[in-house]
Amino acid sequence: MSKPITEITGRGVVSSLGSSIDVFEKALLSGACGIGDVTDLVPGLKFVNGAPVRDFDPAAHFDDKTRGHIDRYTQMAAVAARQAWKEAGLDENPPEPARVGVVIGTANTGIDATARAFHKIFTDGSRPSPFTIPQIMGSAPASRIARELCAKGPVFGVTSACASAGHAMIVGEGLIRAGIIDVAVVGGTDSCFEIGLLKAWEALRVVSTDTCRPFSINRKGLIMGEGAGVVVLERAGRAAARKARVLGRWLGAGMSSDAGDIVAPDPEGMKAAIRAALADAGVEPSQVGWVNAHGTGTAFNDKCESAAVVDVFGPAAPPISATKSQVGHAMGAAGAIEVIATLAGLNHGVLPPTLGFLGPDPECPVDAVTEGPRPAKIDVAIKNSFAFGGLNLSIVLGKGE
Repeated sequence: MSKPITEITGRGVVSSLGSSIDVFEKALLSGACGIGDVTDLVPGLKFVNGAPVRDFDPAAHFDDKTRGHIDRYTQMAAVAARQAWKEAGLDENPPEPARVGVVIGTANTGIDATARAFHKIFTDGSRPSPFTIPQIMGSAPASRIARELCAKGPVFGVTSACASAGHAMIVGEGLIRAGIIDVAVVGGTDSCFEIGLLKAWEALRVVSTDTCRPFSINRKGLIMGEGAGVVVLERAGRAAARKARVLGRWLGAGMSSDAGDIVAPDPEGMKAAIRAALADAGVEPSQVGWVNAHGTGTAFNDKCESAAVVDVFGPAAPPISATKSQVGHAMGAAGAIEVIATLAGLNHGVLPPTLGFLGPDPECPVDAVTEGPRPAKIDVAIKNSFAFGGLNLSIVLGKGE
């Protein structure tokens, strides 16, 4: 007996390519790049490029009191959730509150509020805001979304580095599959352009001094991004019952742990996650038409991911794109933004490009989409997220109706 297929009915995004689905999809599928000079925001770094969200104005979405109570990463998550809820049509036809869950991932938690508090304590010699703890706690975005949407089912945060959003989505889908809820509002969020955080990434020496070039020769590392991505998942058949559009199908997912190095990935763990996802979806490797990679642009990650993809899918592996070459690495939000990008490619029949490509790397023998957006009519795609700490996941997605 086949398992019911969870349906995706809403999407919301805040990103360097735009802060609405229409703007984001148009920019993504045209091959636009959200990466640019950030020295006006954070001078004095050894790298000059990043992918910040420049068009996000909290005052356009929250009153003065609310803005003072929630940090930027929560603000972005709430705005993305509002978009997704509305697109799903649930603002006009709300579900039973106890049957709605919210799971939101983050890697940094409230880094901006943390920095403000430390500045007050150590520089000004004053007391931090009494709202600092509610602002910085990792569950703040989920709690804010639950309040706005009146979600009274399971509500919590997830933190697992740049696998955070993916894990949040998998957990939310699992709650639906288990019959605990009917609707899951899931995704991830991170604000990343705070000088202390960026100096810490600079010290790690994995940030590119030019741009993000996944799977390319002479790639120099990742590019910092930020933003929020949220999707609405619903129990199978629920959308049809209320005549809502199905934007995508959640076919399956797999997870694994390397149980090894804190920063260096292991292709064996990556392969385990991909194979588990295919098995959960009941999909053969030959049925997958496209891979949206983790694709950070770091030398070792791209080499390991290429090895995993080639091993699982064989010499005729499907084409591969790296969304981070367009939007940067949005940390805890990356997986959700990239799932939304994967749905865009599936539903529009266009594979977004892998930008910055200088030439093929013999250690990355994959069919990277580097010539610009590539037309391709496919029904099934897989999205990979492989985080520091050896935390691996893959999600198999099908196109919408």
